[in-house]
Amino acid sequence: MKKILSIVLFSALGGALTLGTYKLFIEKPQVVIEKSIDESPVTVATNYNRSMGDAIEDTDFTVAAEKTLNAVVHVKNTSYKTVRDPFAEFFYGQGSGTKQYSQVGTGSGVIFSSDGYIITNNHVIKDATEIEVTLNNKKVYKAELIGADATNDIALLKIKENDLPYITFANSDAVKVGEWVLAVGNPYNLTSTVTAGIISAKGRDLHGNGVVTDSFLQTDAAVNPGNSGGALVNTRGELIGINTAISSRTGSFVGYSFAVPSNIAKKVIEDLMEFGNVQKAVLGVQGGELNGKVAENLDIELSEGFYIASVVEGSGAAKAGLKKDDVIVNVDGVKITSFADLTGFLNTKRPDDVINVTYVRDGKEYKANVVLSKNEISKVNSLGLELKNLDTKELKDLKIDNGVKVTDITNKELLYYGVKSGFVITAINGEKVNSVDDVNSIISAKTEGEVLRIEMLNLDGEIERYIFK
Repeated sequence: MKKILSIVLFSALGGALTLGTYKLFIEKPQVVIEKSIDESPVTVATNYNRSMGDAIEDTDFTVAAEKTLNAVVHVKNTSYKTVRDPFAEFFYGQGSGTKQYSQVGTGSGVIFSSDGYIITNNHVIKDATEIEVTLNNKKVYKAELIGADATNDIALLKIKENDLPYITFANSDAVKVGEWVLAVGNPYNLTSTVTAGIISAKGRDLHGNGVVTDSFLQTDAAVNPGNSGGALVNTRGELIGINTAISSRTGSFVGYSFAVPSNIAKKVIEDLMEFGNVQKAVLGVQGGELNGKVAENLDIELSEGFYIASVVEGSGAAKAGLKKDDVIVNVDGVKITSFADLTGFLNTKRPDDVINVTYVRDGKEYKANVVLSKNEISKVNSLGLELKNLDTKELKDLKIDNGVKVTDITNKELLYYGVKSGFVITAINGEKVNSVDDVNSIISAKTEGEVLRIEMLNLDGEIERYIFK
C-alpha cells in the first residue's frame, strides 16, 4: 500500500513539475494590460426571482464546444538568434565565438477554412524563424506565415492540409453586452480547452504594452497566457473575436480579458490574402469623443458621439457636406458613442467603400453617404514628422520605386540634424516603405528599446541614414 501511494505522489509531482517547467521556460506570456483595480468590498442588495444556477442551466454550451474544439490549434513559434563573441574569435579563431540560441513562444490559433488557413495574434508569431501548428488530434504541421498586421495584432498562417474542421465568422457588431460566450484555446499543447463567460463591454480602447487596437470586446471568460490567438465564440459556435489580451497585475486572469472583434479580424485576413497588406480607409475628419464635460465646454446638448473638430479638405467627409462642430452618432446602423466605436467600425472598411453617416448639426439629425478614401497623409508623432504618400508620377520623377515624402517637421530638433521637408523615407530597419500606413505599422510593431534605422532620400537624391530611439 505504501508503495502504491509513493508511486501516485511521485506521478503527481512529476506532472506538476512538467507543466511548471513548460510555463517557466518555454511559453511566452500573452499581452497583459496592467490596470489598477479597486479591491474595496461592495455590498449589493439582491432580489432574485430565479437563481443564477437556473439561468446557467438554460444555456447549452455543448453544441458550441463540439463545433469549435477541433478547429482551435496550438501555435509554436521558434526564433533563432546568432551571437558573436569577438574575444573568443580573437583567441581561438574565426567562427569559434559564434553561438546560436533559440527562443520558443506559444499561443493558440483558429482554423477558419477547410484548406488550412489559420488566424492568430501577431505577437504569437512575431520574429518567428519557424512556426509549428498542432491540431487537437495531435497532428503536427509546419506553417507558412502569409502576412501579419501589428496594428490590429492579427496574423495569417497556412498549413498544407484539406478537409479540416473550421469555425465560421459571425457579425461582431451584432454582439450584445451580457451575451454568453466561450473562450476556446490550446495553451499548453494539451488539446483544446473551453471556458465560459459573458460579454462585459464593447468598444474598449486600450493602449499600452504594444496594444494598439481601439475597439476590443471585453469578456469575463477566463483567458490565461497561451490562449492568445484563440477563439471567442457565441453559443452557436460562431467566431465573434480573437482572444488577445488580459488585464492583470499578476500576469494571470483576474476577471478581464479582451478580444479583437471578428469583423476587424475578418477584414484584416481578407486584405492579407488579396493584397498582401491591410487596406486602411479614412473618413476625413478629426476630433474626439464627447462626454459631459466636453459637451458642456462646447455648449452641445449631446453627451455621446464623435465631435468633428475639423474636416480634411478634399476628403469623402468634406464632399458629403460634413462640417466642423457636427457630431457623428451612427454609421451604417452602428451606434457611435465613443472614438473607439468609430475607429473600430472604420477598421472593417476599405478605401472607396460607401458608408451612411448620421450626424447632428444645431440640434437636428441629418444623414449623408460618405465615400471613404485611402490614408494619404499621416502625422507620426513618435518621429516628429508629417508624411505623405507619393503617386506613380512623383516616384518616377525621383527615380525610385517606393517611399513616402516628409511634408512637415514637428520635432524641430530634427532640423538640427539636417532633416528637411521634401526628404523621402524609403526604408525602415531594412523594410521597404510604400505608404504612410507602412510607416505606422512598422512603428507599432517596434519593441521596447528597439531603435529605428531610417533611410531617407535627401533633396540631392542621396541616401542618408538616421537612427531614431
